[in-house]
Amino acid sequence: MRQLNLLSYNVQGGIYSRQYSDYVTNSWKHVLPHPERLVNLTRIAQLLRQFDLVGLQEVDAGSLRSAYIDQIHYLARQGAFPHWYCQINRNLGPFAQHSNGLLSRLHPQRITEHKLPGLPGRGAVVAEYPLSDGAALAVIIVHLALGWHARRLQLDYLVALAEEHPYLVLMGDFNCGSDSKGLRAMVCKTQMQGLDCELKTFPSWRPRRNLDHILVSQPLQVITARVINYPLSDHLPLCMTIELPEGICFAESMTTACA
Repeated sequence: MRQLNLLSYNVQGGIYSRQYSDYVTNSWKHVLPHPERLVNLTRIAQLLRQFDLVGLQEVDAGSLRSAYIDQIHYLARQGAFPHWYCQINRNLGPFAQHSNGLLSRLHPQRITEHKLPGLPGRGAVVAEYPLSDGAALAVIIVHLALGWHARRLQLDYLVALAEEHPYLVLMGDFNCGSDSKGLRAMVCKTQMQGLDCELKTFPSWRPRRNLDHILVSQPLQVITARVINYPLSDHLPLCMTIELPEGICFAESMTTACA
C-alpha cells in the first residue's frame, strides 16, 4: 500500500449552517443538544467511509451540547474506522469538550499531543505510521487561532515540528487563506506542497475562502486534491490522495508488494 486517501473536515460540532444568520439563530445549538446534530453526524460518517485517514476539527468529545455523545467515537464507529483518537483542547466540563479528532484505517505506531502557542484552546495531534524503510509518516491535525498574532506563533511552532518529520502531512483548519504571509512563510521554510488558493472551503453555502489546507512534504506525491460539495457544516471537506515514494510502503501492508 503506497497511496493514502486523506480528508480534513471542520464539522462545527455537527451543526449545519446554511447562511451567515445561522450563526445567530443557531447559537443555542453550541450550548444545548438538538436531534439534528446526530442526523448530520450520521450523514458525515457516510462520506468518511471513502477515506483512509480523516482529520476532524470542532468535534465534541461528549458534553451537554452533544447529548454526552463522544462525536469522534461515534464517527469512527459509523464510518467503520478501527482506530481513532481525541485531543480535547478546550475543556468546559459538562458544557463543551472542544476537540480535534483522528480517524484511521491504519494503526498508528505513536500519537502525541501538542499545545500550540497563544491562548489556551488550540492544539495539534501527531500520528506516526511506520514505513517499510524504517522511517515514519507523520500526520499532524491542527485547528489554528483566529487572531493573526497567535496564528503566526502557531505557524512558527509547526515549522519546528515539521523539521522532525521528513515524511509529513499537515492538515486542518488554519483559519487563514493561501494569501496569508504567515502561512506562505511556513510553506516556504518547510518546502511543503499542496497550498492551492482555488480549493475554497468557507463558507460552505458559498465558498470564497480557502481556510482548510492539506500540505505534504516534498518526498510525497500529490495525486489529486479537491473540495467536496458536502455542506453539513460551515466548512466544506477537503480531500487529497497522496503517494509514498517508489519502493516505500506502509509497514502495516508489508506482506504485499510496495509497487
